[in-house]
Amino acid sequence: MQQGITFSKENKHILNTILKLAFPIIIANVLQTMYQLVDTFWLGRLSANAVASVSLSFPILFLVVALGGGLTLAGTVIVAQHKGAGDQRMVNYASSQTIMVIFFISIILALVGYFSAETLMSLIGAGEELKDDAVVYFQVSSWGYIFMFMFFVYQSLMRGIGNVIIPMYIVLGTVILNLVLDPLFIFGYGPIQGYGVAGAAVASIFTQAISASIGLYILFKGKKGIKIHFSHMRWDFKWVKNLFALGLPASLDQSSRAAAMTAMVMLVTSFDSEIVAAYGVGARILSLVIVPALGLSIATTSLVGQNIGAGRLDRAERVGNVGVCLAAIGLSVLGIVLFFLAEPLTRFFVPEDPHVIEVGSKFIKIMAPSFGLLGIQQVLNGVFNGAGLTKISMLISVVVLWIARFPMAFMLSNNTSLSYEGIWWAFPISNAIAAIIAFVYYKRGSWKKIQPQLV
Repeated sequence: MQQGITFSKENKHILNTILKLAFPIIIANVLQTMYQLVDTFWLGRLSANAVASVSLSFPILFLVVALGGGLTLAGTVIVAQHKGAGDQRMVNYASSQTIMVIFFISIILALVGYFSAETLMSLIGAGEELKDDAVVYFQVSSWGYIFMFMFFVYQSLMRGIGNVIIPMYIVLGTVILNLVLDPLFIFGYGPIQGYGVAGAAVASIFTQAISASIGLYILFKGKKGIKIHFSHMRWDFKWVKNLFALGLPASLDQSSRAAAMTAMVMLVTSFDSEIVAAYGVGARILSLVIVPALGLSIATTSLVGQNIGAGRLDRAERVGNVGVCLAAIGLSVLGIVLFFLAEPLTRFFVPEDPHVIEVGSKFIKIMAPSFGLLGIQQVLNGVFNGAGLTKISMLISVVVLWIARFPMAFMLSNNTSLSYEGIWWAFPISNAIAAIIAFVYYKRGSWKKIQPQLV
């Protein structure tokens, strides 16, 4: 089986390379997810309503972030392919242009997020007991977009050239700082005023500003594989057009996921606040599980992009094959572990509410067996993105989330005796559908009949 998974020396080398790239990415993403987990932990000490209010705003925050996030992915793909082609000048130019575009987009999104906060919270059905806190948290968080996007684009560019260690250390340092700042700004201490729910957002902005500053300093110094220049940041309409052509489908992909999360929250808010809190805990656990899947996906994107840039389609396919097996096995094992730890994990976040613990742990147990399928789909998205076929990933997301998950969740929760548990069951079923669609397209081989996205 020439292109299949065997224990050949080359496949072992590919496996080691994927793990070498993916592990620091996974650690960095786990650490970034700790921002939300630490917020949830401390806010759970305030009340279940505090957790619920942040849970309402999180999908909208993710939606706004996703609008610009696809362009950072486009930067990864373009830089990876230039790296594979051995063109350092274009690696630097592409990085400078990407930084410039993302900076202006982050300003626009920060302003939109701040001024639309109340309308958005009303749109998703926030109750009176949750709305005020949700709006304030969203407004404060919006000002952090500029710093957050600047660090995200730094991470993406470094991942494109395979340099993943330094971003991990930066995230580690800022998460440790956030562990201190979160309770400080939420509860207050001495002369420092406690801001309640908004305090969690204030702490995140401080740490995001530090990480963005460090990332930009490294890029301007140019000693870690990429050197950006102000002279390369003049508006290049042709280049920006190509960046948007590649990045917009990725943005729509991420946005459709975020919008689907928001739609699911709207379904959940038709039940009481305890169900909303349980969903918030389950969603946090799901976001933690997605981290290793995304780590493998990003590593696959980088390696596939570099191999396509170098004209090695055969090796790009081997990367996909190894990545699929690694994701299927690794995330299935993780799913089994989380299945048995569902109740103590839920109790960790909301220790004083037995009903939330019961409902939240059941949500986790229903999702957990499908985590391997989620991993398969994410890795194959990485293959398609590395090949420049961001539209394929977008279409799979739209089909699965809007034609399968949301309608299924609505039907099962409103028209069957499952009630809110129908929303829980929509997750594993849609994960299976996504994995099947992505795998069938991958095996057809159409993704290999493309030209590198060198712009």
